[in-house]
Amino acid sequence: QVQLVESGGGLVQAGGSLRLSCAASRNIFSFNAMGWYRQAPGKQRELVAGSGGSTNYADSVKGRFTISRDNAKTTVYLQMTSLKPEDTAVYYCYADGGLMRYWGQGTQVTVSS
Repeated sequence: QVQLVESGGGLVQAGGSLRLSCAASRNIFSFNAMGWYRQAPGKQRELVAGSGGSTNYADSVKGRFTISRDNAKTTVYLQMTSLKPEDTAVYYCYADGGLMRYWGQGTQVTVSS
């Protein structure tokens, strides 16, 4: 059983920064890919950033968000800068291992205007 635990969410003013962390219960070398989705109220879950063979970002966050992986600490991060109110959502970490996709429980990010 794989566990992913997110942290780092919170309330921030527009223009501010946050760093989300996702700690995995096993070495992230074993995952084909890891990344972040988000879901705002009344909206579908959308991919924010993914890191596997290549790194990709949603157009709405390019240049503002950066995904990184710390293999030694079994952790993936999402550095978010120049935050906007439309970035407000629950952010979910995912990890792809074999045929399975694992999810964290989510962390709330709220950006005030």
